[in-house]
Amino acid sequence: MKPFTALLGASAGTHAADQLALATLPLTATLVMHAGPETLGLLVAAQSAAWLLLSLPAGAWVDRYPRRTLLVVGLGCGLIAALAALAAAVADAPLALGAAAFIGAAGTVIYVLTSVSLLPTLVAPVELSRANARLELARACASLAAPFAAGLLAQHLSPTWGYVLAALGAALAVVCVLALPKSGSPTASGARPSFTASIRIGAAFVLRHELLRGISLCAIFWNFAFFALLAIWAPLALGVLKLDPTGMGLAQSALGAGLILGALVAPYTSRLLPPFFTLIFGPVISVVGVALFVVARRVDPLLCSAAGFFLIGFGPMLWAICQTTVRQLVTPLTLQGRVNATVQTANYGVRPLGALAAGTLAAHAGVESALMLVAISFALSTLAIVVSPLARLLAMPEPGCA
Repeated sequence: MKPFTALLGASAGTHAADQLALATLPLTATLVMHAGPETLGLLVAAQSAAWLLLSLPAGAWVDRYPRRTLLVVGLGCGLIAALAALAAAVADAPLALGAAAFIGAAGTVIYVLTSVSLLPTLVAPVELSRANARLELARACASLAAPFAAGLLAQHLSPTWGYVLAALGAALAVVCVLALPKSGSPTASGARPSFTASIRIGAAFVLRHELLRGISLCAIFWNFAFFALLAIWAPLALGVLKLDPTGMGLAQSALGAGLILGALVAPYTSRLLPPFFTLIFGPVISVVGVALFVVARRVDPLLCSAAGFFLIGFGPMLWAICQTTVRQLVTPLTLQGRVNATVQTANYGVRPLGALAAGTLAAHAGVESALMLVAISFALSTLAIVVSPLARLLAMPEPGCA
């Protein structure tokens, strides 16, 4: 098996396992354990906390230890977590279920950071865009299919069967990773700074680099806006737009369709269009998507909402693939893990702030005011690109270009 094929298979397996666990957790807590909203909130928080708490340490590990070994560790965590969650559900132990959710998410953090840092060593620089697109396509398909699969299993068998499928996905991913060639650690042990100093070096590299700084600022504003939108989507759909629950779900499912189409066309846009076009298009089309939500009530609530979600999936997927490629190219191989971890931590750190800000504003000034906050944040993400050298990037940078 070719190295990239092995990594692609592992990515498909691990994202399927992660998304199944994500979709199965609330179903198991509600239908099997009869947990209330407070317990459910704590369980979901435990699952999401790993991304914020572990990204920076995991980035340092990626740059210190053999990456194939870290992939196996991350996937092993996912497999153990799925089996532990199944046991916790059977034993009716919410605390154990929360611990399993955290461990599984921690494994995904390690896997994602390691795989995106390993990719530049597996494919030629000119193939990075296409390779990133294929990896993102696997993630998008898993994100779209997992909730349906978990729902069907919950309805016809039991919610806990979602964890069985998640364990199978993680096991498949482990088999694929074992087909990767063995490699040493990216940095020599004698040249390593302390662990905390190592993390600071990665953060400083992002702050100093004009392209990485622009990417990070754009991602921070965009993630703030997107999670603000998710926080107000239910009251917007059911209240202001007068959609029923089926229509609400149908409109939001268009996001997955946009993600998949974006991943499919990204290899072609990377060859036909200069990077600056894609990097500007992603946040700009998000502003257009929010504008469709604003006019939805006066035009067609379902059609406009679905189109808005589709655009917010399609354009940013193109942006994500392009910026990931830029990030991989300008970052030295010995810094890949820490740089990717720094950007990821900033993104996940701002997400709850966006949701909290939008929810508070909606409660005091109305959902329409919160929607304006979303639009302004998407506009600021566009501005972060426009005022940076990214807006003049006519071609992909040379590998290792600082």
